[in-house]
Amino acid sequence: MSNRPYLSVLIPAKNEAENLPTLLEEIRHALVGESFEVIVVDDGSTDNTASRLLAIKHAGYPQLRVLSHDRSLGQSTSIYHAAQAAEGTWLATLDGDGQNDPADIPGMLAIVRGPDAPINLKLIAGHRVNRRDTASKRWASRFANRLRGRLLKDNTPDTGCGLKLIEREAFLRLPYFDHMHRFIPALIQRHQGGMLVHPVNHRPRSAGVSKYGNLDRALVGILDLFGVWWLIRRTRFNTTARELEG
Repeated sequence: MSNRPYLSVLIPAKNEAENLPTLLEEIRHALVGESFEVIVVDDGSTDNTASRLLAIKHAGYPQLRVLSHDRSLGQSTSIYHAAQAAEGTWLATLDGDGQNDPADIPGMLAIVRGPDAPINLKLIAGHRVNRRDTASKRWASRFANRLRGRLLKDNTPDTGCGLKLIEREAFLRLPYFDHMHRFIPALIQRHQGGMLVHPVNHRPRSAGVSKYGNLDRALVGILDLFGVWWLIRRTRFNTTARELEG
């Protein structure tokens, strides 16, 4: 009998020492009865994120694993390294600031396990229907989602939502590049993977500050957007080769 967990919860975290203890306890409460692990990537934090994580682990959180970057490598690299280390069949991604609600994860798992789940389902993308961000952040997000949707046609109203449930094998087949986490729905569909959008809760940040500004997101996002658009236009996964006999 395998001891591998069914679910790996992946959390990139930079200077989130004040938010992680509560978030980790919420995850443990939400996933009672589940086979799971939690992998937190300390992305070059300058506060005591790493020491607090290790203290929580040694105080009786056996599902917790801690990875560390000596310097900040960004959210996409943190998620990718966590996915490589993960042992679960499915990956749930959460932001380290506590704004994503772990209580939404069981409902997403129920969809994956349900009899009506699409055969080729690889991704359930969270949709923050009631965002708890500043007006400028919400406006920038709406603009980016509309532009991305027109170019990539990924049918995703909120690709920036940190809460996603992804099949690990499907995720590791995706092309890796910095900021790729913003384009996971489009990249999954590029590989002919099925996707569903699921409404999720969103909460105000209780401590710390956002690590990215709206201008930073916009400048980097536009360059990446056209790169992903080019990549999708060059994709030939929807064609097959016939085996000849005789």
